[in-house]
Amino acid sequence: MSKRIRFLLVLALVGIGAYFIYPSVRWYFFTPEPEKQLAGRPREQIRDYAREEAQREWARLSDLGLTDPDAGLPADLAFLTEKAESNLRRAKKDIPAQWTVKDISLAIPRRADVFAEIENYYHKRVMDLKDLRSRAIQLGLDLSGGLSVTLEADMDSLEARLGHSPDLSERDDAVRRALEIITNRIDQFGLSEPQIRRGGEATILIEIPGEPDPERARSFLMGKGSLNFHIVDEEATAALLDYQRRTPGYSPDNPAFEVDFIPVGSVIRGYYQRDAYGIDQLDHYIVIYEDYHVDGLAGEHIRSAQVSRDPTNNRPTVDFVLDSEGGDLFYNLTDKYREKSLAIVMDNRVKAYARIRAAIRESVQITGFNQEEAQNLALVLRTAALPVDLTIANQQAVGPTMGRDTIDKALNASMVGFLLVVLFMLICYKGAGINADIALLLNVFFMVATLSVFNFTLTLTSIAGIVLTVGMAVDANVIIFERIKEEYHLGKSAKASIEAGFAKAFWAIMDSNITTLIAALFLSQLGKGPIQGFAVTLSIGIITSMFTAIFVSRLIFDFRTDVMGMTRLSISWRRLQG
Repeated sequence: MSKRIRFLLVLALVGIGAYFIYPSVRWYFFTPEPEKQLAGRPREQIRDYAREEAQREWARLSDLGLTDPDAGLPADLAFLTEKAESNLRRAKKDIPAQWTVKDISLAIPRRADVFAEIENYYHKRVMDLKDLRSRAIQLGLDLSGGLSVTLEADMDSLEARLGHSPDLSERDDAVRRALEIITNRIDQFGLSEPQIRRGGEATILIEIPGEPDPERARSFLMGKGSLNFHIVDEEATAALLDYQRRTPGYSPDNPAFEVDFIPVGSVIRGYYQRDAYGIDQLDHYIVIYEDYHVDGLAGEHIRSAQVSRDPTNNRPTVDFVLDSEGGDLFYNLTDKYREKSLAIVMDNRVKAYARIRAAIRESVQITGFNQEEAQNLALVLRTAALPVDLTIANQQAVGPTMGRDTIDKALNASMVGFLLVVLFMLICYKGAGINADIALLLNVFFMVATLSVFNFTLTLTSIAGIVLTVGMAVDANVIIFERIKEEYHLGKSAKASIEAGFAKAFWAIMDSNITTLIAALFLSQLGKGPIQGFAVTLSIGIITSMFTAIFVSRLIFDFRTDVMGMTRLSISWRRLQG
């Protein structure tokens, strides 16, 4: 490989690494603390925040319109000009060179439209912060704290499933299997290094590192595995819809709204759709047959489940394949009730319903979900149903498990150790030490970039893995430099010494690093929590250190000899022949 290609390859890797590191730098160094807290709010609070800000900004804009309509549009409301310009273009009117409050009111005359634009702006701002946080390196519980969740098993639901009162062993087995399923779901959701353990007899304790976000806890409990399919009682539903239109504020839970046209064996369920904030909103009520259904499909009958797109409207769909028993159940239902509507019911909420055109056997496609909800549902289907219903008994933010002083000392020790290694290479190997230090800096850079790519959680043990890797990378450079010195001492030229030194040191470096990498990989698979974090960081560091020590350092040497015309090596305090 030519020097130019190697140089372009290193530049490309640096550019890619910078792209992935940028979110972490921006989040931790340039995002104010109030905005970080804002990104951790649940959806309901984000909705309230956006509407409150929209109300405040609308009031300010209205006051300006009354007191000084010819005043320039405030800079923080400049986003309104995009909507205003769009309206003027459609109306084929001139766009003002300098926007005033009056111009905005004329271009967007309806108050509701202005309010919606401002609300959407603040909503998007928070969602952008959430996206930035998700792409940044996450800090572990010991560095930043996180979210502590206590899940409690509902033994009444277990009794209903078993058909009898569960004994001690059955309760213990249900909680144990629920713990395994929750662990699997959290792992697949990408929540790194969670602490999951059994609490009391019927509780599960989970600690999720990172900024406290209640939505993360809800996500892996989403659906609880309760996905049922019911036939819609269309006659009763039509009557109920007519009644809802004539009776504002109707609720089946309110005794004041009793209806007498719901037949025995049918039940009223709410039909919910998610709004722009991802919050389920009641649209209307429908009536389903309680007995004409297929349930249990979120558990033992699911063979596979994945998310795809409907080719006609590009909306997310959840496709799952049933085993033979589940396929027979689903086929019997859909064949018997052709031209009837089938409702998809999740946790007693109707998410979608559609007309049955043909009998369905093994492969089922369901719609009515947004992309996030579809992915979560597919995960719930893949990981099987929970053997017992779990509820969030307690949810709170937790602080770092280690004191602030301890964390600062550990970070300072890591920085001092790194600087001493850099200084050591400069003192011992003179000019060649600069090559090693550049390679070391790039090594740390590539490690952090790789951790960012996989959204890894950084803990103190992970930092220890990084520091250890720096020492191992120096060891590789020391081996190479010593071999170069030996060749140079024999009277070879600088270029020949470099080539021989790298060639003779290559397998010694590879052998030692590969054996360490094997141990680290086994440790990452067998270890849990902090041990796993250390092993993963060490594995990544071994790979990047070999690349920088052998590839990058060699490129710098070649550049100095072939491009800069260096004929003598600055690699030792002893006088060497070259």
